[in-house]
Amino acid sequence: MRLLLNIIWFVFAGVWLAILYTFAALICFVLIITIPFGVAALRIGVFALWPFGRTVVRRPGAGVGSGIGNVLWLILCGWWLALGHLLTGIAACLTIIGIPLGLANFKLIPISLLPMGREIVSVDEARAMGLSADAWVP
Repeated sequence: MRLLLNIIWFVFAGVWLAILYTFAALICFVLIITIPFGVAALRIGVFALWPFGRTVVRRPGAGVGSGIGNVLWLILCGWWLALGHLLTGIAACLTIIGIPLGLANFKLIPISLLPMGREIVSVDEARAMGLSADAWVP
């Protein structure tokens, strides 16, 4: 089921969202001081290509630096990436088949707004860490 959802997601949402994240990464790379944000954008962009079967968890040891980074990210890129997820999610929810894709888009909004201090792991790794299969840490 994950494979089928990932394929449908890739065609209808993943490619477009990955392009948005790549654009955000390019902006961050040009500004030089925000290169770590560009790397984060690419990491989330890959997650946005193929999200089913993976989840986001808090990274142990993330402190004040990730909080400051999240504020800068929100100002530079986060708000318009979240808007992209919101619009794509609403469009997907207009059809019955697209509802799971729309819900997945809505779950990606927190990571697009505040990505620092988070880690993308497979559902199996999340279970091994003691988290539930649908663990989502905004």
